[in-house]
Amino acid sequence: MEITKHLFINLSLMIILLFIGLIILEKSKKFSLSKSSVIILFIVTIWLCIQFSYAPVSYARFDLRIIPLVLGGLYFGIGPILVAAIIVLRSLYGINIGFWQTLALYLPLAFILWRLYPWFLKQAPARRICFTICTGMIMGILTVFGMTFKDVPVNLIDAWFAFLFIPSLGIGIISYGIEFVRKINEMQQELIKAEKLKAVEQMGAAISHEIRNPLTAASGFVQLLQDDYLSRQKRKEYLTIVKEELFSAERVIQDYLTFAKPSLETFEELNVKSELRQIINILQPLANQNSVEIITDFSIIGFIKGDEQKFRQCFVNVLKNAIESMPTGGSLYVSTEYSQNEVTIKVKDTGVGMTSQQLERLGEPFYSTKGKNGTGLGMMVVYSIVRAMNGSIWVESEIGKGTTFHFEFPTISIKKLEQTGRV
Repeated sequence: MEITKHLFINLSLMIILLFIGLIILEKSKKFSLSKSSVIILFIVTIWLCIQFSYAPVSYARFDLRIIPLVLGGLYFGIGPILVAAIIVLRSLYGINIGFWQTLALYLPLAFILWRLYPWFLKQAPARRICFTICTGMIMGILTVFGMTFKDVPVNLIDAWFAFLFIPSLGIGIISYGIEFVRKINEMQQELIKAEKLKAVEQMGAAISHEIRNPLTAASGFVQLLQDDYLSRQKRKEYLTIVKEELFSAERVIQDYLTFAKPSLETFEELNVKSELRQIINILQPLANQNSVEIITDFSIIGFIKGDEQKFRQCFVNVLKNAIESMPTGGSLYVSTEYSQNEVTIKVKDTGVGMTSQQLERLGEPFYSTKGKNGTGLGMMVVYSIVRAMNGSIWVESEIGKGTTFHFEFPTISIKKLEQTGRV
């Protein structure tokens, strides 16, 4: 049973390669390979089969090259390439009668596999598996018939058992594995598509709801403005309300666009200390209204690359949320630290804080800790802008003690700042 033993070794090597390949695909989080990678994988498998083949005489080598050839030709349409590889590899072991028989058997097979490939992919998975097994059995029968013509000193019962049973078993196992991976890949793509559609539906519903509210209010006041007997003071008051409601709708749309397209239009050098002071000046009236004291501790230098408008939008959202989390007053600490590699910005409040469950969902689409008073877009915008500026963000919070936001952005080197005259 020498042939059977050697073919089982061949099959074991292929099963191990398949197992390792599946692990690599699973770790890479994608069940797909480029065509060049597939070709290399199958050629390496064919070489291993030939290298560990059974060679009772110098001109005959018996192995399981049938398996990668049939599977590669039918599933991936690379039959002619694999046949060329087999011929080249077989020639390295000698140009003899075995080589010429290989040439005679595999050249027509290259054409047959190439023609069958489009038809094969249209079949149902079960039919594909059965067809590959049958093709392997036919190839095994042809191989055994070739032995009789070469008068190879082997046990024909051993040869018939080995080439009818082992290639079919191997093709069946690996073909089933390929179909399993294809099914998983299709399910994964369908799941991703379903999640995207769900996100679009949720986003559309949320945006529609948030825009409809101010537009409904504005529409109502526009109708009131049509009253010819409306006083000048009331008309002015209603126009102000209409303007505020339209601005509210515009703000919702802008937040959505910032989230949907987080990439920055321009990159410029930003002085973190100067930018944060500007933002604090803008929000100082709101802080005074809520009896919030803003305490700052800025490092002397700290430059990063980013979009000035988006940077301000990001920290206006963060500081505004911090102030609103202290309705009865408190302290808001804003500090920065500079190092050779990064600029760290810390925003700490003494507000109501958040639970661990709220922290986990912070920045999630349409999730807001403000309940019906929030759209869930503000923190999405913050996270999107930070990512677009190659920064990172993490949050610490405790109920009743407040929340701390940590931001890290890549810094601009001192040498570069000296060259541009910024320091």
